[in-house]
Amino acid sequence: MLFSWARKLLNRQDAPAPVVPPGMRIYAVGDIHGRLDLLNGLLKQIEVDSQDGPENVLTVFLGDYVDRGPDSSGVLERLATGPQPTPFCTLRGNHEEMVLNFFEDPDLLNAWRKYGGLEFLHSYGVDVSDIMRGQGYEKARDALKEKMPARHREFLEQTRHFVTYGDYFFCHAGIRPGVPCESQSPRDLLWIREDFLRFEGKSDKVVVHGHTPVAQPEIRQNRINVDTGAFATSILTAVVLENAERRFLSAGVNV
Repeated sequence: MLFSWARKLLNRQDAPAPVVPPGMRIYAVGDIHGRLDLLNGLLKQIEVDSQDGPENVLTVFLGDYVDRGPDSSGVLERLATGPQPTPFCTLRGNHEEMVLNFFEDPDLLNAWRKYGGLEFLHSYGVDVSDIMRGQGYEKARDALKEKMPARHREFLEQTRHFVTYGDYFFCHAGIRPGVPCESQSPRDLLWIREDFLRFEGKSDKVVVHGHTPVAQPEIRQNRINVDTGAFATSILTAVVLENAERRFLSAGVNV
């Protein structure tokens, strides 16, 4: 028993640190939630920071660009049209999923309005007075179709559920423990919380995620959480991954 315990400890200590592919630097940005001001500030930091980067630099946006904050439409315009300081990819969050589902079923607004849907619609100039009384969902859907630029909807539709580079797996919410990363269900990738957050075992990749706001970025053996609650805290965070290094950039109040 003693030797078994010692062998496990030795194996854990000797395990190589997770790395991204050689010659690559990744900036993974947490939940933005309508805070265009913070997004612009963080992108300026990434632009400066990336000047001394390797040839292959990538920004991964982890989803939840919309709702709650004041300027969802501005965030989507910036992400859909640029300019961006580096090549980038955009992942889907559960809030983007709610927007897309609303186009198909306006009655979903009854639930979505409790998660920031009113702020989203207001940012496009949609009258939300009837919605606040639990009415006019179809009318609001039709108004959004008219007012929302086609490029914004196309941007949302083209978001991906995950990407993986080296020893890291990037998604919005997390993964189902015990299921290989690339076999995860879209619902778990967008919505999972406690089952993932409580899990302390190893997965086939280190998961970089948002979805669950934390006061400070979290680094665990099996995951990194960069959602610092931008819409409420006025702090937007990105983790920077290069070789085995991990560091953070943040934009906002008292940063």
